[in-house]
Amino acid sequence: MDALGNPLRLILTGGQVADITQGPALVDALVTDAVVADKGYDSNAFVDTITRMGAEAVIPPRSNRLTPREFDRERYKARNLVERFFNRLKQFRRLATRYDKLANRFNAFLHLACTYIWLL
Repeated sequence: MDALGNPLRLILTGGQVADITQGPALVDALVTDAVVADKGYDSNAFVDTITRMGAEAVIPPRSNRLTPREFDRERYKARNLVERFFNRLKQFRRLATRYDKLANRFNAFLHLACTYIWLL
């Protein structure tokens, strides 16, 4: 997402795949000051990837961490843009109910819906 909540990159995976597996691919080659993500992306490897990019990792630590990391709570509040984007996507009934059973068709309509949202 950019600063306005518009999508920059989408990667479609199966429902059983954890979000963190695609984290490095999502931020690869992005020029940014900070990467804001939820607790699902809290891993040492991903945070190290972000810091090597020269960006700040604004990811709250999981509750099971032995030594919790510090993060910028004020910057984390901007994550609501991501949640609002997904709520806008769910307004497209075809996406919310997963009418398309083939991944390439679902991905094509997902990109079409993102383009429509971006133009609004």
